[in-house]
Amino acid sequence: MRLRPLALKAIDSTASATAPLRMLPSFLIVGGQRCGTTSLFKTLAQHRSVARPFALKGVHYFDTHFDHTFNWYRGHFPLRLTSRLKRLAGPAPITGESSPFYGFHPLAPQRIAEALPGVRLILLMRDPVTRAYSAHSHEKARGFEDEDFITAIELEQQRIAGERERMIEDPSYVSFSLQHHAYVSRGRYIEQIQALEAAVGRDHLHLVDSHEFFTDPESTFADILRFLSLTPHSGIKFERHNARERNPLDGHLREDLLARFEETDQRLSQWWGRAPSWRR
Repeated sequence: MRLRPLALKAIDSTASATAPLRMLPSFLIVGGQRCGTTSLFKTLAQHRSVARPFALKGVHYFDTHFDHTFNWYRGHFPLRLTSRLKRLAGPAPITGESSPFYGFHPLAPQRIAEALPGVRLILLMRDPVTRAYSAHSHEKARGFEDEDFITAIELEQQRIAGERERMIEDPSYVSFSLQHHAYVSRGRYIEQIQALEAAVGRDHLHLVDSHEFFTDPESTFADILRFLSLTPHSGIKFERHNARERNPLDGHLREDLLARFEETDQRLSQWWGRAPSWRR
């Protein structure tokens, strides 16, 4: 459990000196939480033209670590020369990271656009009810949630009321509840999509339906490679990571929650040009 603190300490001590020699990310997986971001990142990392960041898959610079310098951020990524030498037979490598709070954080999209012009963003989307239920289990397991699922859903608006506005007013403010207790709000994907589109442009944003990624990974992954201008690569293994067994959600509760997403899911379908898997 000490890997992250030790890794961050090592990066802090070397980043300033080596930052100009390091790669900058060409892509970011910006969300959504509990939608398969780890699985997609580990799948992309198998590609011969993708160089992994140092130690951590998610740096969280543009959300919770923006008080650090940009050199600190760049210090997480591979050295340009080392990565290029390892791949002399192929195209120039690219690198990226996966921080699923980026897409939901009110300031992250614009921060990303200003720091990484031209970067490509990937947003995964999952049935928002299942996502909310999974996120609650995840936060409870991490010690960030004490309430049962129904109570947490009832408390959500009270917990996050005014938090986005406070973060915008004071960029140094870190909202614990917005990061850990926004179970329903994080499933309103169209709101995140529109904020990301406004920051980087539609051509630099790619949506992935998580159900399709896990049921038809070859086709879905091929679309992602085209978006990133990467050539097809044989030998990719598609595996599911961070999945947890949990008790099934009550059918009536599921229907009630799904109704809460009807309007935003309809807007998502209109934006995307097709309905997501959970609405077919």
